[in-house]
Amino acid sequence: MTSQAHAVWNSRMLIDGRWLAVSETLENRNPANLSQLIGQTARGTAQDAAHAVEAARRAFPGWRRISRIKRGELFDRLAALIQRDLEKLAVVLARESGKILDEARAEVVEGLHMVQYVCGTARQPIGECVASEVAGKDLYVRRKPRGVVAVVTPWNFPFAVPLWMLGPSLLEGNTTVFKPSEETPEIGTKLVELFVEAGFPAGTINLVHGLGEEVGDALARHDDVDVVCFTGSYDVGSHIRKLAAASDHKTCACEMGSKSAVIVCEDARLDLAVNAALLSAFKTTGQRCVSAGRVLVHRSLLGKFEEQLCERAAQLKFADPFTPGAFAGPLINAASVDKVLRYNALAKEEHATVLLDAGRLTSEGRGQGNFVGPFVYRQEYGPGVRTIREEVFGPHLAVIPFDDDEQAIHIYNDTRYGLSMAVVTENYRRWRLFRDECDYGMGYVNLPCIGAEVHLPFGGVKRSGNGQPSAAALVDSVTHKTSFTVNHELGITMAQGMTAGAQAEAEKSSKPAKS
Repeated sequence: MTSQAHAVWNSRMLIDGRWLAVSETLENRNPANLSQLIGQTARGTAQDAAHAVEAARRAFPGWRRISRIKRGELFDRLAALIQRDLEKLAVVLARESGKILDEARAEVVEGLHMVQYVCGTARQPIGECVASEVAGKDLYVRRKPRGVVAVVTPWNFPFAVPLWMLGPSLLEGNTTVFKPSEETPEIGTKLVELFVEAGFPAGTINLVHGLGEEVGDALARHDDVDVVCFTGSYDVGSHIRKLAAASDHKTCACEMGSKSAVIVCEDARLDLAVNAALLSAFKTTGQRCVSAGRVLVHRSLLGKFEEQLCERAAQLKFADPFTPGAFAGPLINAASVDKVLRYNALAKEEHATVLLDAGRLTSEGRGQGNFVGPFVYRQEYGPGVRTIREEVFGPHLAVIPFDDDEQAIHIYNDTRYGLSMAVVTENYRRWRLFRDECDYGMGYVNLPCIGAEVHLPFGGVKRSGNGQPSAAALVDSVTHKTSFTVNHELGITMAQGMTAGAQAEAEKSSKPAKS
């Protein structure tokens, strides 16, 4: 079975509730079969981005005044629409991103879970009441929306990640401008169409297609954007962070690259460890931000682990997303193919022991697509070895031996990234050590280092993020907390024991003079 035939799709943009066509377009081709044109994608401009921001700004006052519960009810409608169209959405996502149909379906469900979570939080507190030093005062902490949120998202999770950002932003009373990846514009448009059908008012969500350096940069620079939510490369995320730092009001939540790892300890169950490594390294063809480019293996298990890992990896089926039994699909584009092959060659230059090199996959109709198979190699840890420190974003896995737990922690931390870590062990004291000493945003025990549930934070440290994670934790990025103090006394009593001077003087002067 191969990618399903369909009519060529023409994208539109949504600004202030109006669907707009544009004259200049970009070709969108099937990564599993580059001869198949999927659609013509609108190539928006900086001016389009500006118009979308202006629409969002106009809509903001009215939207934030709507009852939070009413906003939540719109997400309830959106959830029903996603459930209705789940299979159709999965097909679009798989065809456009190269993600196998099973994974595409799971991603749509993940997006649905985010919408359901957001709907549920609509009736939760938006602040708290805290005690005051002064008995006659009530103190409140409240969240308020920041304003206009620009949402710039990647192609590898083109349905779930936008909802991680759009959902909390809109529920909290912000308005949004959404720029999906130019690699996956159709699923982004389908998502916005559902927002419109659900009844979100004009201007609350705006859609602008285009290239990152044209539209994305314009959104990040626009003075009327209050928050930029971004998932993608470190280079782009770093650029956004610098723009935000130069602004007097703009903030950003950036989830960027990784060099995640699975750590296989000496007491690990071998079958579980091999499965965790395979899923972490090769699911989604290694194109997850949390994909493991490294598996650290205790030297006592090295031989058996490598044997089983390579035997299993060689049997994985990399094929068209609609092929029954496919484990993973193609890389997203030719640039990704070139990058993966360059790093495969670099591993050899760095004197790695190559254990498996599937190379370009051209048989069984894959010659027209961006197919690359697993590359597995053993590399001893050492300074200056690039392949065990730099992100590849493909089916490229380094097996790195270690001798004890402290060395494994040192090796794991010796990158400029810190997104995801999994440790395979039967010893609770051991996994607690890794939990506390490794640098990561998401940790796992006896699991792959991929996978996320929407009610948990999703983000990392160092070059992997700026401490403002997505999913449920995004609320803290798209709102600001205000303190609010109410005095119930007839007079004024100050905190910290400070004298209310003006009041004391006023009371003193109001007393009748002694005769």
